[in-house]
Amino acid sequence: QVHLVESGGGLVQSGGSLRLSCAASGTIQSLPTMAWYRQAPGKQRGSIATITTVGSRNYVNYADPVKGRFTISRDNAKNMVYLEMNSLKPEDTAVYYCAGRRRDSSAMDYWGKGTLVTVSS
Repeated sequence: QVHLVESGGGLVQSGGSLRLSCAASGTIQSLPTMAWYRQAPGKQRGSIATITTVGSRNYVNYADPVKGRFTISRDNAKNMVYLEMNSLKPEDTAVYYCAGRRRDSSAMDYWGKGTLVTVSS
């Protein structure tokens, strides 16, 4: 069992930056795919960034709305996953969730409780 805890959310002005962190209680080496999701008010939760470790390489993928502005990274030694968010916009306001998927799973197995990011105009 892996517990994920997000931190780093808060209030930021449009154009600003935030760095979200996701701390895992167990090893994330057992979770080749880690991801950040977000859920805006009145909208469904959706994936915005994924990072998959294959051998010694990490493969990343981003949703179109955040491409070029957000960067996902992971530190397996520290059991941490990060989301660097730049050029934030009011439409980025949402609760951000960290999630992890085991190698043999087709869906995310572990979820954090989320951290709120509010971007003011």
